[in-house]
Amino acid sequence: MRATIKNYIEAANRRREEEGEEGFSLIELIIVVVILGILVAVAIPIFSNIQATAQQNAVDAAAADAAVAVAAALADSSTTTTPATAIAPYTGGDITVAFKSGTAPTTIDGVCMTSSGYSKTGQSGPGC
Repeated sequence: MRATIKNYIEAANRRREEEGEEGFSLIELIIVVVILGILVAVAIPIFSNIQATAQQNAVDAAAADAAVAVAAALADSSTTTTPATAIAPYTGGDITVAFKSGTAPTTIDGVCMTSSGYSKTGQSGPGC
């Protein structure tokens, strides 16, 4: 079958060269369209997976950032920043960050932050 198609294409190319025709044959155009269709069919699921992974990474990063901010607020007693005010920059937008226990921890070992957004959840901190 493969040799038959190859022979047909070669014969069509020779005929076009002899008659002075220019352009692509219908079979060549169909082959290009099929190849493009296959590439698109492979690319769309890969793109969807990349987008879902990026959303999960954003949720995890927000929890980790908030955990670091709360731990820093607890460790540095010379500032007026409290754990509750430390997470304020991370609670807006598409992702919500909160204390896992519902209340602010009193020690660094008790820090556990949860984040949610994009129908995904994440948590971070030494107390998790």
